[in-house]
Amino acid sequence: MENLYNILGVAPTATTEEIKKAYRLLAMRHHPDRSAHPGAETRFNAIKTAYELLSDPKKRAEYNQSLNNRIILDPDNEARALWHLLFDRCGVVVPHDGHTPH
Repeated sequence: MENLYNILGVAPTATTEEIKKAYRLLAMRHHPDRSAHPGAETRFNAIKTAYELLSDPKKRAEYNQSLNNRIILDPDNEARALWHLLFDRCGVVVPHDGHTPH
């Protein structure tokens, strides 16, 4: 499962208002009725799921506890995935193989 904070592009210390703001921005950008991108519906559903969990204080606390107990097996891959999520959120396309397009 992808990190829910990464999906919304917020820090684990984000306030409820920051989470709501990020959700609204991303939901509008990736809503299947507004985006022609083939993966828009999947992305929108991930954004919706992340918001539903992180906006509920009890579910968020449980998620944070499970996140804190997670062991990162491949830190390089984890960092690469985080950067790709950040670039994607900013609308920058980065090839997943690490090479720049010609």
